[in-house]
Amino acid sequence: MTADTAVRRRITLTGAVTWTGLWAFIGGLLIAVTAVVLSSFTQQLSSGWLPGALTTKWYSGAWSYFDLPSLLTTTLLVALAVVALSLLVAVPTAFALSRLSFPGKRLVMLLFLVPQVIPTMSYAVPLATLVYQLRLNDTVPGLVLVNLVPSLPFAVLVLIPFVDQIDPRVEQAARVFGAGTRQVFVRILAPLMVPGLLAAGVLTLVRVVGQFELTFLVAGPNSQTIVVALFGASLQAGQLPSQQIDAMAVIYMLTTLVLLLIALRFVDPTSVAARTRR
Repeated sequence: MTADTAVRRRITLTGAVTWTGLWAFIGGLLIAVTAVVLSSFTQQLSSGWLPGALTTKWYSGAWSYFDLPSLLTTTLLVALAVVALSLLVAVPTAFALSRLSFPGKRLVMLLFLVPQVIPTMSYAVPLATLVYQLRLNDTVPGLVLVNLVPSLPFAVLVLIPFVDQIDPRVEQAARVFGAGTRQVFVRILAPLMVPGLLAAGVLTLVRVVGQFELTFLVAGPNSQTIVVALFGASLQAGQLPSQQIDAMAVIYMLTTLVLLLIALRFVDPTSVAARTRR
């Protein structure tokens, strides 16, 4: 057996194992989602796979029991506030990290990476304790504050590759022709930053909507998001019909899916990855 043949077989075996694992994961995920969707339309639980009779009463029950309009309003309000504040701070921070060289820059970049790689619970409990001390628990500002901790550095990391793509000579040329700092930013940099702002905004929005640990620790009866309400419903499995809980889970999945589709409409993950590698 030649070395080339051995390499080809190794690559073929690696590809087969990779694709088998991928399709096994996708298949298991589809089976789980299908089971939840079917259960949410089932009139009465049965021992078989398919429901005996279909109904939509569990969705109307979930809509009224969980007060979904209020949950959706709180969820979107918190998410949009986090996105706005994150971008407001992330834009100048990304420009500073991209354009400037200063001692400790690598350390600063490492600090921005920390909330993305360490377990959320490692900083969630101290952060929640601070929120309780500030008496911001069970309030929208409290939810916004805790979600800003991982979202702000995430937005900065997304924006930096986009800033790197802007040629500094464009800014210099604008200043040569008499443009001030405000004019350079509004007329030159801001239009060039639109793809990056959309990428950071929609990706942060999806992350906040799906954030559970931080939100759960400081949320209360007056400030629940969809994911927190769904977790609370799962703890009441003996009190609530399982079909109604599954209907709530389907609504949450659809909400997240819609936001993800909107994100993919404005953001191409492959292009973001390509910019990051450059």
